[in-house]
Amino acid sequence: MRIKCSVFIAASIDGFIARPDGDIEWLHRPEYESSGLNGITYESFIATVDGLVMGRKTLEKVLSFPEWPYEGTPVIALSHQTLQIPAHLQGKVEVLAADVSTLVEQLAERGMKHLYIDGGQTIQAFLEAGLLNELIITRIPILLGQGIPLFSQVGHECELRHIDTWASDNGFVQSRYAIEQC
Repeated sequence: MRIKCSVFIAASIDGFIARPDGDIEWLHRPEYESSGLNGITYESFIATVDGLVMGRKTLEKVLSFPEWPYEGTPVIALSHQTLQIPAHLQGKVEVLAADVSTLVEQLAERGMKHLYIDGGQTIQAFLEAGLLNELIITRIPILLGQGIPLFSQVGHECELRHIDTWASDNGFVQSRYAIEQC
């Protein structure tokens, strides 16, 4: 059985998910608090997944947040380095060094059916391996000029099918795509 792998992410209009140093504070402006977006909310999306896969850098960023945002969702961090998981997250975060294809097989054997894929390098690795099924991208009305790109050089063409697009009063535009072939 194949696991569904989905991306749910915000990006600047010029395609960056973070500033060059990994900073994402540009996502937390007061005018963004109430987007009025009629699309897919984070809450409705996260309720459909039974595991979240992210890279080491993304985990390190999330660990700097005042609260753990993934309560009730198992998190798998991909890293070939040893990571110190805080005591309060023991049993909630698992660090694995597997390639993404092997990881998906292992998680399918555990009974997982829908994975949330997060973090630039991790998203690109899943895309390159042909494992992503859908992209839900919310474009934020800002040009960062430089930073960590959502998509780097995938190395081959990927065909997407547009499912829906929603726009909000504050300029957010969320689009959902199925990945047809990659």
